[in-house]
Amino acid sequence: MQFIRHLFASSDHPKSLGAKFRKQRLAKFEKLFFRNFRLEKPIRILDVGGTDYFWKHSQIPQIPNLSITLLNLHQENPKHPHISSVIGDATHMPEFEDGSFDLVFSNSVIEHLYTFENQEKMAKEIQRVGKKFFIQTPNKYFPIEAHYAVPFAQYLPNRLLFFLLTKTPISRLKRWEPSQAEQYIKEIRLLNEKEMRELFPGGKILKEKVGGLTKSLTAHNLR
Repeated sequence: MQFIRHLFASSDHPKSLGAKFRKQRLAKFEKLFFRNFRLEKPIRILDVGGTDYFWKHSQIPQIPNLSITLLNLHQENPKHPHISSVIGDATHMPEFEDGSFDLVFSNSVIEHLYTFENQEKMAKEIQRVGKKFFIQTPNKYFPIEAHYAVPFAQYLPNRLLFFLLTKTPISRLKRWEPSQAEQYIKEIRLLNEKEMRELFPGGKILKEKVGGLTKSLTAHNLR
């Protein structure tokens, strides 16, 4: 039973399957990061929609000349001295000048913007304010929908999905609060590989595989 709970737990749970994938993803990102940046120079990172929890097990925040800025709709309270928090909108960042950051990072955020138009705005702003980018999102066509851990949930009618989330424990062995379920159903718009290539032209697509299937997509322009 404990294994089942870990399997369906949120990725914020340290023993969840999602946390395992996040750890693997972080390892790949760090490998690319250290290949691309000279650590003796100042490095500025913007993490769009991030938390300091994500960076807790990373070596990157320990770099002396490095700073990470978390951008969210609400104020975060980072504990690490190299991580700060600002309130802002991923689709419109007038507070940052062109090329303000050496790297813009984002993990599982761009799919939460309701429309493709908003996703385009976020992608353009990322490429405007950042010299490099590393943007991850769940793959629309992976059989297990990432937010609900429900097979093919992305293809279900909204009313049916709302019923399943709020009236049954099918999603992560719990019943969702109606307001939370409604909000997620409205805001999540999953992306496929073609759309990610369109949003980040000239970037590379890193595919995270599970059982031969692509679980998530990462657009980046790191060497």
